[in-house]
Amino acid sequence: MVANEQIYSFSSLHFFINKTDKIYLLILAYLEGLPPKATAAKLFLFGSTIGPLVDSLHNQCLLEYDLAPIAIQNPISSSAPPLLCTSWAVPPLLGVAYLILGYILPRVIELVSNVHVSSDDGAATYDRTDNIELKNKAILAVTSTAGIIKLSEFLQTQEFFDAKTNLEIMAASDLLQWIALDGTPVALVASCITSIGGPLSELPFVAHGFWHYIPQSADYIPLGNGLDGIADSLATTFLGDGYRDLALSSITGPCYFAVTMDSIALSRYFYSSEDIN
Repeated sequence: MVANEQIYSFSSLHFFINKTDKIYLLILAYLEGLPPKATAAKLFLFGSTIGPLVDSLHNQCLLEYDLAPIAIQNPISSSAPPLLCTSWAVPPLLGVAYLILGYILPRVIELVSNVHVSSDDGAATYDRTDNIELKNKAILAVTSTAGIIKLSEFLQTQEFFDAKTNLEIMAASDLLQWIALDGTPVALVASCITSIGGPLSELPFVAHGFWHYIPQSADYIPLGNGLDGIADSLATTFLGDGYRDLALSSITGPCYFAVTMDSIALSRYFYSSEDIN
């Protein structure tokens, strides 16, 4: 009889499961990828408080909020842009996003790939180690992400380059951030996935009137060519009959990459700070 420790240990179970059985592997990876409660709470709290502040560095030149908008006007000049422009729907959404992007997604990628990735300080991705360096990296990750998001605002409002060049500049900034602060394949894969999937995840919110991208920034229509068969029926059900016209901004993709990087850095720091009983 297999011992209980083997039944519930991913490291033991993967020897008994055929590696081609992706369904079982994904289930195990998901269960193993759930974060500790304290780490999850800290990620959600950070994402729901600091996240909207960082997001507001560029959202005024990209979109307008239609559901429960929040605007804090500049006290110095009423003609100046608001100090904060967001929605009451954004904090919980970003809280969940930081939890998924910071811990669950990279952890599942690591487990599915069956590789325990190490960072440049020799510590495994989610080992509890001396957290001073992890704290410094988390601070640098957040500040560099804020800088990248501010860069997107600058590129969007100053017509120095075309949209393609703007994306190349943003992608180069993302790559430099990854090289300087992380360097692990898991973080790179997670951030690349999010740079594509992140903007697409906004489609239901745009479709149901949470926010909309203004004409000057709405240069990305991912479903413009329509879908066929079941996919068309599903898109119509969840996004409405006008799903082909839903527009996003292409420059948000690199911003999602950067947000994933700082989510991972924060997750490592929060995890390393947990008490070991």
